[in-house]
Amino acid sequence: MPELPEVETVVRTLEKRLKGACVASCTVFYDKLVDDPDPRTFEEHLTGETFLRFSRRGKYILIQTGHYTWVAHMRMEGKFFVYPDASLRDKHTHMMISLEDGRYLYYKDTRKFGRMELYPAGEKIRAIENLGLEPFDERLTPEYLKEKGRNRVLKEVLLDQTVIAGIGNIYANEIAFAIGRRPSARIAKMSKKSLADLIRETRRILTQAIEAGGTTIRSYNSEPGITGRFQLEVMVHGRENEPCKICGTPIKKIQYKGRGTYYCVRCQK
Repeated sequence: MPELPEVETVVRTLEKRLKGACVASCTVFYDKLVDDPDPRTFEEHLTGETFLRFSRRGKYILIQTGHYTWVAHMRMEGKFFVYPDASLRDKHTHMMISLEDGRYLYYKDTRKFGRMELYPAGEKIRAIENLGLEPFDERLTPEYLKEKGRNRVLKEVLLDQTVIAGIGNIYANEIAFAIGRRPSARIAKMSKKSLADLIRETRRILTQAIEAGGTTIRSYNSEPGITGRFQLEVMVHGRENEPCKICGTPIKKIQYKGRGTYYCVRCQK
């Protein structure tokens, strides 16, 4: 699933390519893509709108038009493409927007897990109202983590979108390695310094990943020719039985609540 750096990369790319573009028509081919309103109303409301602002909240893409906020979550395999014509539609194209300048915005999703909503401008966005703090929010402090993490383990807290928004499996594994703690470490037993280290390393890793364009371990797309390069920097994720880059010990993989969890048994305590 695209995580914060991947979504941020997509948002920045869409803004660069689509800001100021006007929608000539919108067609939803897979009705389950749109949760609210119904797909035909979604198409009708987007038609004639101009893309004004692009932002991100957690793993959600928020696109502001003159009258609406378009909310998109790409889930596992969702991708946006901007093409010069309508000839590249395939069986995985679930939405196509014709722009007045002659270009087309495609949304493709091989797994069909992505979801979209459209809200009137200024209306509370239900999809994001329960999200936790952004990783770069100054309110993210050791005290906040201690309170939210009582009786919980490190990876559980990192993955909980109501605590910190935007972190998924890849970066949770990398953050745990960076602070030298196992994913099963209990937050309640971590010192204030350790939690401060956790916040610092979270921000460092996410910033590095954003600068690299994200990771393509889980596929996503920002635009043709741009692929994530952070996968070249991963220390543990996806490296089962490969030597740790620090100590040479083979990286171990276990399952945690259905997620592949990678760590070094020597470097992480």
